[in-house]
Amino acid sequence: MLDKWRRWRAERFEARHPFPDEAWREALSRIPLLAALDDDEAARLGRRAWYFAHHKRLTLHPDLAETTNFDLSARLALAAQACLLTLNWRDHEHQDAFANVHEILVLPDSFQRQVEEMDEFGIMHEYVDERAGETSYQGPIVVSFTDLMESGDWTGFNVLIHELAHKLDMGNASDIAGFPPLPRDIDPREWHRIFTAVWDDLQARLERGEDTPIDDYAASHPGECYAVCCEHFFSAPDVLHNAYPELYALLARYFRQDPLSRLPGATSA
Repeated sequence: MLDKWRRWRAERFEARHPFPDEAWREALSRIPLLAALDDDEAARLGRRAWYFAHHKRLTLHPDLAETTNFDLSARLALAAQACLLTLNWRDHEHQDAFANVHEILVLPDSFQRQVEEMDEFGIMHEYVDERAGETSYQGPIVVSFTDLMESGDWTGFNVLIHELAHKLDMGNASDIAGFPPLPRDIDPREWHRIFTAVWDDLQARLERGEDTPIDDYAASHPGECYAVCCEHFFSAPDVLHNAYPELYALLARYFRQDPLSRLPGATSA
């Protein structure tokens, strides 16, 4: 009965809101991560992004709205990068995963937050943190327009994917922990073991004064480790696979995707 009702809703939506093929083709051409999708993936993602754009608020800050043409293709490109994470999940899985996503708010540039953190000795530290994006349990996803414009390619940086990964992480808690709800075929002990090994490697490299193979922001908090690894999984899959092949394979099972196979000139993992 539930599946029948979902199909009825989908058909009703499509009848009321015909899919904008031309705008979607333009969106694909603008974003390298989207342009690399095969025809079937692009078709499925386009319809999911179209639905997402209708049911979530995609908002520009008033100052940005005065100078920026946020046309339909731009809205679809933004929605599609969000929905890329759940591309191969079933519709109800996708909807459940992003039930706590209500709005994506784009600010003109990076922004500052006053942060209070307690260290391992119980001492509280206060500092000003400059951010490209942020999210909270039921609050909006906030991203910087400057950083949004630098996302979407194969460089390993994607502020949207990073913040949407936090929303997935919050699927079973009100804060980030690096431990999102897992499908039945992934044992939580396996998830913990693999991510702990990555975390320990990052910490050891930093202690030795070495460069880390992925963004060292991943070593700042387990929740950030998860988000940075998701970010690399989609936008620098070769880097993540070369550095941590077991983690790449785990995320490929989790997301049911193999972005390495889409990377121009790369061989599938």
